[in-house]
Amino acid sequence: MAGVTIRVGTRGSRLALIQTELTLAVLRAAHPDVRFEVVTVTTQGDANQTAPLAGMGLGVFVKEIERRLEIGEIDMAVHSLKDMPTVLPDGMALGAVLERADPRDALVSHLGKTLDEFPAGAKIGTSSPRRQAQIAERRRELEIVPIRGNVDTRLRKAAGEECDGTVIAVAGLDRMGMSDVITEYLSPEEFVPPPGQGAMAVEIRADDERTAELVAAADHSPTTAAVTAERSFLEALGGGCQVPVGAYAEFDTNDSLRLTVFMAAPDGSTTYRVSVSGAPSDPAGLAAEGWEVMQEQGAAGLLT
Repeated sequence: MAGVTIRVGTRGSRLALIQTELTLAVLRAAHPDVRFEVVTVTTQGDANQTAPLAGMGLGVFVKEIERRLEIGEIDMAVHSLKDMPTVLPDGMALGAVLERADPRDALVSHLGKTLDEFPAGAKIGTSSPRRQAQIAERRRELEIVPIRGNVDTRLRKAAGEECDGTVIAVAGLDRMGMSDVITEYLSPEEFVPPPGQGAMAVEIRADDERTAELVAAADHSPTTAAVTAERSFLEALGGGCQVPVGAYAEFDTNDSLRLTVFMAAPDGSTTYRVSVSGAPSDPAGLAAEGWEVMQEQGAAGLLT
């Protein structure tokens, strides 16, 4: 592929550009003769920093990039996998999922206290329905306030400007060299992450065999199996359900895939957690099993 130029679409935030460069470092090592050109795209989620994400529909951080991909202005796109809908648009495909970074959530607070140590009435900022439900389940006496923005903006607001702390993905802080701000790492068994958190994905046109061959070098098969189980669980719920949902899969000591799934009422008053294990060769089947067990416990009532 000597002399080939590949145009790479990405959001323009500092974190998105860092994640794109991490992805390209893997691809450049595998294809030193290929030139990669980064194209930044402003998405709906970037342009509207005030509206609640839950009311903006699916794919608010990827749609505009996918349009560029569809019409051929770019050849591939780098996304945070958790931003991608479980069903891709016609003609699009996942070309690679990179090895996942730390999937956990973390508490960041200027109070220097853990979540259990927060004083009653303290304010925690997040716009994530899942995080809101998980915080409320753990500490009902805290006040949850909606905040949005990039990582730097949310950290500034959580430094006492609008609230006393925030819950944020560890992977983003690690990639930005900001893990020193973390007050407490939150267990993924209790604060179950959203499907795909910590993983970066490369999206391509389904009929682009050249780019598919090129980006395959970045795929990490254990991560792909894990996130497929997570995303399959969300798809079983309808893909775009607005109730708080989490799903996290990891390999255990027996090389089985262990999937933990979470659903809750928005106020955290009712919560469900289920863990199932199975062969990594059938991640979708594992997700179906998790959803079946959760339905037996009554979780389907949250979707009505």
